[in-house]
Formats: sequence, C-alpha cells, structure tokens
Amino acid sequence: MAKPKGKAGTGASARIAGAVDKAGDKLAPDDRDVAGPSPDPATNLLIHDILLRSGGRILRLGLEKGLLRNRYGKSAAREIVENRSMVQTLASYAVARVATRSVPGAIVVGGGIVAKALLDRRRSRRAAERAGDRKLRKRAEQE
Repeated sequence: MAKPKGKAGTGASARIAGAVDKAGDKLAPDDRDVAGPSPDPATNLLIHDILLRSGGRILRLGLEKGLLRNRYGKSAAREIVENRSMVQTLASYAVARVATRSVPGAIVVGGGIVAKALLDRRRSRRAAERAGDRKLRKRAEQE
C-alpha cells in the first residue's frame, strides 16, 4: 500500500538536499572568491581544462620524441612524431579513451598490447626490427 503524499519538500530527499546545501554553505560561503583568474567558475573550469590538456599534449609529444631519439636521432624522431597521420592520431585517441573509461576496456586494450608484443617476439627479432624501422623511416621521410 502506498503512503499518502504529504506536503511537498518534507520527504527524506528534501531533508538530505537541505543538509547538503547547508554543508556546501559552510565549505564555501558566498563571500569567498572563486579559485582562478575569473570570477566565473565555468570560465575557470574551461581555463583549467585547456591548461591540463595542452600540458598533457606537450608532455606526451616530448616523451614520444625522447623514446625515438636514442635509436633514430633528434631530427628523425621529430619527423616521425610530426608526420603521424590523422587516422593514426584518431585511432590512438580512441584506443586510449576505451582503455581509460572502464575496466573491461582496459583489459581488452591491455590484452591487445600484450598480444601484439608476443606476436612481434614470435617473429624473428631482426625481422621485427627491420619492419618497425621501415615504417618509422617512411613516416620520417614524408613531408
């Protein structure tokens, strides 16, 4: 049997919402400034998002160039990273997105990486190195 509804705003959810509002007021009173250069929190969130994404991109590109620099030299490493096609960029973004959104996605992507590494090891080491070198040198020569 359903309970008769009482006055609006007197249920448990209304009491919980009121408690959350009071707690929020204690943590961030109205007279406190918003952290960031703008008084608008949405603008500050946008600014922080842009900074985090650009910082991550700079770090990722530097790491990729650094890993390739030992084998191919500074200029070739730069060319390899910069000559990546749009399809390669979108594919790596999509795979990273799948891997970071869920545990099953991470398992699938991780399993694929392990399978690729085992396949490369199965082929002769020299053949795998030659095939990889060919692909990267071809990418470095594109302009």
